[in-house]
Amino acid sequence: MASTTSIPTPPHPSSTSSTSPTSTTSPTTSTPRRSTDRLSMPFEQRLTIAMTAAFLTGLTLGMSHGGGTAGLRFRAENAHRLPTDGKGWYLYHKSKNYYRLKSGLREGVGKGTMLGVWAGVFYVCEESVDVFRATWRAGRTVSGMEGVDELGVGEADVSGVRDAFGSLVAGLGTAGLWSLWNKFPLPTAARTAKMGLVAGLSYGLLQDGLALMKGQKVGYVERIKGVSSNYREWKGKGDAQLAAKIEERQQRRTT
Repeated sequence: MASTTSIPTPPHPSSTSSTSPTSTTSPTTSTPRRSTDRLSMPFEQRLTIAMTAAFLTGLTLGMSHGGGTAGLRFRAENAHRLPTDGKGWYLYHKSKNYYRLKSGLREGVGKGTMLGVWAGVFYVCEESVDVFRATWRAGRTVSGMEGVDELGVGEADVSGVRDAFGSLVAGLGTAGLWSLWNKFPLPTAARTAKMGLVAGLSYGLLQDGLALMKGQKVGYVERIKGVSSNYREWKGKGDAQLAAKIEERQQRRTT
């Protein structure tokens, strides 16, 4: 009698437990923009963008001015030994372009660095005025003033004083530091202060206009609205009292 051997059937693919690795993606945390900041950007971002833009502007202007001046200087220094053939003129212009590029880069980097530093001074002054006003409004005296974090002054308190006044003071302060750095006489320092005042006030009003267009609150605008609202309320109460007195007199006359 032949013995039959049973062939085991392979397991069905659906019955096999397949372990697939789960992909864990960590969400990237990014600092959101606060609408209460100037230009809706944090101070560090505003400072970086302003200094970079000022440096690039100074670099471009410095290279243009320095390159042109260097070209004239090279031409004047070599006016007595001008070339006479084509090869000489080629080497002349090659040396001239190299001299212009080197001098332009040197002056451009210097002017760009100087302009970037002074732009940073303006923005630091502007933010310092905002923090100082918020700290002062929180009740700390000048002798005991040690910063916003220690006082617990919130972002809403600082945003209430971010207006054109801070930019105006920053413009005056930057102009004063510039006059001291260059040792300007008094008339020149006064003209520089006037320019700083106008530039700071214009920049501050531009920021306030953009904030109002975005639906944000500006400190002095809210105060003006509060004064006008109080005046209308006071006038309405006065009119109501006057109308009540007139009606009372009429009632007395009729009786």
